[in-house]
Amino acid sequence: MSRKAVAARAAQILDRLEELYPDVACPLHHDNPLQLLVATILSAQCTDARVNLVTPELFRKYPDARAFAEAKPKQLEAAIRTTGFFRNKAKNIRECCRAILKRFGGKVPQSLEDLVSLPGVGRKTANVVLGSAFGIPGITVDTHVGRLSRRLGLTKQEDPVKVEFDLMKLIPNEKWSSFSLQLIWHGRRVCLARSPRCGECALRALCPYPARLSHSARTALPPSAP
Repeated sequence: MSRKAVAARAAQILDRLEELYPDVACPLHHDNPLQLLVATILSAQCTDARVNLVTPELFRKYPDARAFAEAKPKQLEAAIRTTGFFRNKAKNIRECCRAILKRFGGKVPQSLEDLVSLPGVGRKTANVVLGSAFGIPGITVDTHVGRLSRRLGLTKQEDPVKVEFDLMKLIPNEKWSSFSLQLIWHGRRVCLARSPRCGECALRALCPYPARLSHSARTALPPSAP
């Protein structure tokens, strides 16, 4: 398919997603950029629902970057234990907040370059913070966005950064953040990883995946007996 045809399909997909999910918002509860940054770090390999159960008490105990930076490792680990990989996450949060204090005066920076320079912060986390805390558009490529982008024929890439760059060429800049959230919502509700609900998907007419799925099923059948 030509790039022009892919771009036209992307525009139709975007229009349909905006009809389906007109009021998308970041599902991680937060009151300021630092809270969102910490919550996003905690969300790695963990559900947003679990993170939202942990963060109210966490943010009461550690109200700012200095509190996190000076947190005793064992106490911070205990506070976030149920989010999984808690030792590594606690280390990243402490080191990240130390860098914020030292280099940015205790304020979360507002550029992708500065955010990804912080310990434990990759492009996905940075784009979440930029989009939801600062209103700066960014494509957030998590497992859902990557999966749906490939199924919808918007990219062939597996690497999240390459997926991000492909989507940036197809989606208007001002829609980057909302488009990412809309794909995430659709991926969690309809286009599931193992058993996608293609029959009830509002994007079915725009998606080549059901055809590929049907073809795979046909080729998997044993040959008919003579």
